[in-house]
Amino acid sequence: MLLALPVETPPLREDDTGTIRVGKTRVTLDVVINQYNNGMTPEDLVRAFDTLDLADVHAVIAYYLRHRQEVEQYLAERSAAADRLQRKIQEAQPKILRAELLARRAAMDAENAATGE
Repeated sequence: MLLALPVETPPLREDDTGTIRVGKTRVTLDVVINQYNNGMTPEDLVRAFDTLDLADVHAVIAYYLRHRQEVEQYLAERSAAADRLQRKIQEAQPKILRAELLARRAAMDAENAATGE
């Protein structure tokens, strides 16, 4: 009896935002690889993210190990994009000076003292 050796694609899909997700879940490739690199086993990942399938996690890790450079580049690009977005959000936030915050705190403390709270 011969063993059938079908070619299987990794259980990865790109969503409409360009994010790569595992199987039919919303769990991202980033999460699986980062947690794997932090010491989580495939079984730990499935326990932590109960929508994941154990075979899918093993397949994704195998894909990562065979295509480490490409995956690391994808992860680096995602991290850089997240950093840019965080800076953009922070720059859009109003700048509040420490003195203004202290004045607000003092006003709240005075109001609470006046009402006996």
